Amino acid sequence: MLNIAVLVSGGGTNLQSIIDGIKSGFLKDVNIKFVISDREGAYGIERAEKAGIETLVLDRKIYKKELSAKIFEQLQNKVDFIVLAGYLSIVAEPLISEFKDRIINIHPSLIPSFCGKGMYGLKVHEAAINYGVKFSGCTVHFVDENTDTGAIILQKVVEVKNDDTPEKLQKRILKEEHEALPLAIKLLSEGKVVVENRKVIIKE
Repeated sequence: MLNIAVLVSGGGTNLQSIIDGIKSGFLKDVNIKFVISDREGAYGIERAEKAGIETLVLDRKIYKKELSAKIFEQLQNKVDFIVLAGYLSIVAEPLISEFKDRIINIHPSLIPSFCGKGMYGLKVHEAAINYGVKFSGCTVHFVDENTDTGAIILQKVVEVKNDDTPEKLQKRILKEEHEALPLAIKLLSEGKVVVENRKVIIKE
């Protein structure tokens, strides 16, 4: 059984995709042990409570630079993996080293495009449209000491249409996110993900 903690900041639709994956049997050997939010009032916490999952709010306005240390205190020796699902705070030490290759994130672009500091939410899709790319998508990747620079596990591609707005593009990419994140977790739970330097190999 793969015990995970899911970190959220907002509505938690990616969290819901994991909950639904467990309920449907797609994620057979996965258990969400904790859902942690870095802000009060995140609807992701309500989703977790409805599903009977233990929740915790560690407000980033209160803990500031100590936030990652507080999360580590809660999760040490209790979970195997940490999943960032719309989590907007920067993950820092000691989480990075103590959970090396055991933290994954989903980002709403094809990394390395439109990622890094300040690139989140609609800003990502606005940048993609303004640049004129023909394709965007989402990326599930490991988390390292920098922002959106960890090894890529998998990506889903979405066409950018001529009449797209950031909201329209976001909606279509979000649909792919809801498939990509549970799939990545499934592959991890089945021991099919191997990391060699920057390359992630998915075993058959």
